[in-house]
Amino acid sequence: MPFDGLRVLALESRRAVEIAELIRRQGGEPFVAPSLREAPLESNQDAFAFAERLFAGGFDMMILLTGVGTRALNRVLATRYPADAFAEALKKITVVARGPKSTGALRELGAPVTVSAPEPNTWREVLAAIEGRPERRIAVQQYGRESVELHQGLRARGAEVTPVWVYQYDLPEDAEPLQQAARRLAAGEFDVVLFTTAVQIVHLLRVAAELGVEDGVREGLRRAMVASIGPTTSEALEECGVAPDMAPSHAKMGFLMKEAAEAAAGILLRKRADG
Repeated sequence: MPFDGLRVLALESRRAVEIAELIRRQGGEPFVAPSLREAPLESNQDAFAFAERLFAGGFDMMILLTGVGTRALNRVLATRYPADAFAEALKKITVVARGPKSTGALRELGAPVTVSAPEPNTWREVLAAIEGRPERRIAVQQYGRESVELHQGLRARGAEVTPVWVYQYDLPEDAEPLQQAARRLAAGEFDVVLFTTAVQIVHLLRVAAELGVEDGVREGLRRAMVASIGPTTSEALEECGVAPDMAPSHAKMGFLMKEAAEAAAGILLRKRADG
């Protein structure tokens, strides 16, 4: 088995049971510590203000960054407006989907996709996909971590950018597994750490700082193999001072697990030889 008994930490929340089983199938010893929850904002007044402007013709373009966020926005607006109001309004403007999940959500709603950003679906691909377009009044659906680089790129082109917040990520209601993960990582008890979304590293370091073990966690990450599911997550890791050791050929859970398992022994041998 590729992991061959290595101790693997995963920070997945929604698919925690699935990722533990995938680790076992690859011969690893899993520890899964859910690191986040999608918490609705206490007030969605910003979303309703966005809707009023959208329905009044106040936007030329909307960029949808996640499927979860697209569906959440539609659900929120349906509490005040007709169920199809959001989709109907999107038919009148340019709709940009960052990747396949937001594209799928838009199709579920019956809304069009004017532009679809290609893989690896980062802010860079979004900007490249809409290069030269005339729209300047742009709404951007947010997804937990503010899309600072995307906003800056749009504004540099003369756009008026309106962030649309519908949900935010928070720590899980039961943070004990994540706290335990931080302590164990600081103690050097994991060989592999899997990151499947950008916010996981932020929350891991936040908990580590609260426990007074951030330096130890960073050292644990330096010694372990750090696997990132894709470019957006890798960027977040790098912004936090953590260098990912590998990313799969496709940003999918199955590819991550298989390719991480195959690469682990060689990467760990090299890292530990380097000290």
